[in-house]
Amino acid sequence: MADVEETKKLKSDADAKEAAGRGGGIVVVNPKPSKGLTSKAIDFLEKLIVKLMHDSSQPQHYLSGNFAPVVDETPPLKDLPVKGQLPECLNGEFVRVGPNPKFTPVAGYHWFDGDGMVHGLRIKDGKATYVSRYVRTSRLRQEEFFGGAKFMKIGDLKGLFGLIMVNFQMLRRKLKVVDASYGSSTANTALVYHHGKLLALSEADKPYVLRVLEDGDMQTLGLLDYDKRLTHSFTAHPKVDPFTGEMFTFGYAHTPPYITYRVISKDGFMHDPVPITLPAPIMMHDFAITENYAIFMDLPLHFSPKEMVKENTFIFSFDATKKSRFGVLPRYAKNELLIKWFELPNCFIFHNANAWEDGDEVVLITCRIDKPDLGMVGGAVKENLENFSNELYEMRFNMKTGLASQRKLSAPAVDFPRINESYTGRRQRYVYGTVLDNIAKVNAIIKFDLQVEADDTNKTKLEVGGNVLGIFDLGPGRFGSEAVFIPREPGITSEEDDGYLIFFTHDENTGKSSVTVIDAKTMSADPVAVVELPHRVPYGFHAFFVSEEQLREQAAL
Repeated sequence: MADVEETKKLKSDADAKEAAGRGGGIVVVNPKPSKGLTSKAIDFLEKLIVKLMHDSSQPQHYLSGNFAPVVDETPPLKDLPVKGQLPECLNGEFVRVGPNPKFTPVAGYHWFDGDGMVHGLRIKDGKATYVSRYVRTSRLRQEEFFGGAKFMKIGDLKGLFGLIMVNFQMLRRKLKVVDASYGSSTANTALVYHHGKLLALSEADKPYVLRVLEDGDMQTLGLLDYDKRLTHSFTAHPKVDPFTGEMFTFGYAHTPPYITYRVISKDGFMHDPVPITLPAPIMMHDFAITENYAIFMDLPLHFSPKEMVKENTFIFSFDATKKSRFGVLPRYAKNELLIKWFELPNCFIFHNANAWEDGDEVVLITCRIDKPDLGMVGGAVKENLENFSNELYEMRFNMKTGLASQRKLSAPAVDFPRINESYTGRRQRYVYGTVLDNIAKVNAIIKFDLQVEADDTNKTKLEVGGNVLGIFDLGPGRFGSEAVFIPREPGITSEEDDGYLIFFTHDENTGKSSVTVIDAKTMSADPVAVVELPHRVPYGFHAFFVSEEQLREQAAL
């Protein structure tokens, strides 16, 4: 089996070079790290500092239980047990990416740190095949070369220790122990399909291009730089307009202007950068588009290295004294002169559901959080994470008056909102989200109807009634992940909610994982289908469905 897998890797590398040769801005990743005395000396100093300054007795919650990585990749395993029937519209590959560190961290670990592993379920004619593969990033390849962790972790970035670990990383780069030519992406956050390419994303770097084979297996083809036009980071949440075929994206940085906006044509051409000037460096995880606008979020979760050292805090700190700003820019603007900024009460947002235009107003449906603390998803977990009481909100920005308003649509805690993506950027009715019992564990899937008033927004618990049409409870000790909506018929000619929700689930009572399919229209407690998986699948981040048509299209890459 090992020989077969090694042969597949060699073939994958050859296929990547061939794909890159056909253009499209795919760069074959071939880093040149260096072992030797310099590398060993830095390792020795780092171990000494870790021993003196890092408290290794702290439990690493996000490396234990079903957050723990799986040791091996899984080649395609066919004909998995299926309870129920897999609908024909699910022919394709359901994929979800998440952190799966291959090597034990030197010191700290944050849930955002792990190497990206994609778990895929190939569905065809009612049968299911499971596969899991690492995204073959430059970072992963180099750590495989060394046989251990060599890249700085977000989980290390706290206090003076964080500053020292940053300097170790800079020293390794400067002395060419690690090769920074291809960045340091983990590609562990989200997936998107555009211009015949399935992209694995993390917001600190450029996308990686994956190819899904007919049997469901996956190959990493390389890094995508859009023929050298992409020179900055690329959000994990770009938006594809289903009507025009364009993709809209941005990157954030720690140096001015802090945000750079880009439009990518249906044919895969990346247009010139549009700088968006902000007062300070922030974390901006998501944004939104409408038919005519792009919406940017200047929220006060700041990149604060000085405060990190002075106050012994995490590298990103939330400033509860500042208001939240939302910038609305014509989406084909060539510069930022036409952007209009709106203020709303202090908050943070990880994920938006959708946005559209309603007369003079731009409407944003989002999951809003008060006073987030990103440090809480690193190290030990707390029993009750009040700082992540995410709630569904509607925000309105009046382009004529310059006024903004917001109203709460749900009780806590809901996030990972998804819609029927045929309506991206246009008014839609239904939102599907995950119910969180803490920051990472999903205990139910929920459906909202935006045309119905919320039952009682002062409730402290999500319940069916009012704008909550249904809740699919996973049951005691069972947890899920982001649910993707797959329409029975593509487009907007059929009913918006006529389709299915598909998501990974894990039973902590038995240690077994599965993929569950439910009816999005009825939200019935009886699943349409459950696919039993051959081993556990760790909790992860975002999911995507690659249709049969898209599989054929990307196979030609």
